[in-house]
Amino acid sequence: MPQQFTNLIGAHELSALATPEWRIFDCRFDLRDPGFGLRAYAEGHLPGAFYLDLEQDLSGPASGLNGRHPLPDPHLLGDKLGSLGVGSRTQVVAYDDVGGMFAARLWWLLRWLGHNRVTVLNGGIQAWTGSGQALSRDTPETVAKTFTPALQGGMKVNAEYVYGHLDNPAIQIIDARSPDRFRGENETLDPVGGHIPGAINRFFRDNLGPDGCFKQATELQEDFGTLIKGGDAHNVVHQCGSGVTACHNILAMETAGLSDSKLYAGSWSEWCADPARPVASGPG
Repeated sequence: MPQQFTNLIGAHELSALATPEWRIFDCRFDLRDPGFGLRAYAEGHLPGAFYLDLEQDLSGPASGLNGRHPLPDPHLLGDKLGSLGVGSRTQVVAYDDVGGMFAARLWWLLRWLGHNRVTVLNGGIQAWTGSGQALSRDTPETVAKTFTPALQGGMKVNAEYVYGHLDNPAIQIIDARSPDRFRGENETLDPVGGHIPGAINRFFRDNLGPDGCFKQATELQEDFGTLIKGGDAHNVVHQCGSGVTACHNILAMETAGLSDSKLYAGSWSEWCADPARPVASGPG
């Protein structure tokens, strides 16, 4: 059986090991310019890569009450992946240009669909070009495969779960947003500023080193071990603004060997849409 990559892969590893059977996905996106990712893909992408759009492919319809980036219908996403050549044994690689901010969403979604052969290109497209590898403007061809989701229900929780565990000291909520947004300052994406009561802040960018790559597993283990105070990883609930960058913290914990934490996919944008839910502000 070929080697399986499940969390991170380096640019040199990818260039040496990728085969036509692997599927590479460009996940670049800009929350303030939704057309950016597709334009960037057209200007140059990893050879053989296909483009997946955060809002069109990796999210479902937003109702105004279920967050800005609800989880997609698993069968629709499965059909999309299958149409692009992803089968049960396909190694998938996701990348972007912001340290894995959006690639981690695809990584998490595939694991939720029961497909663990998925990894994120460490350092993204910058690491690829920085290692001397070329980009392509060609649109790849593919042969469709059958992708059958096998949902892993224990990977996520909903707003009711979070609300019901606000007073449970065993459950730790980690918010991946920037510190100012966590405090309730400079909120430009959601109508209400603040955070879920009891949450602590771990800005997802703190998972990265100066080179834009993930920190070493031992350093991440120390960072998150301090945050959860030696608690069990499976009692950790991750959230952010809309369930995207929270996946980055989950990937960091998995890289550190801290497995089975959960995603609150609706995150702050869903939480604050209901005025009956409590809101905290300040440093937490």
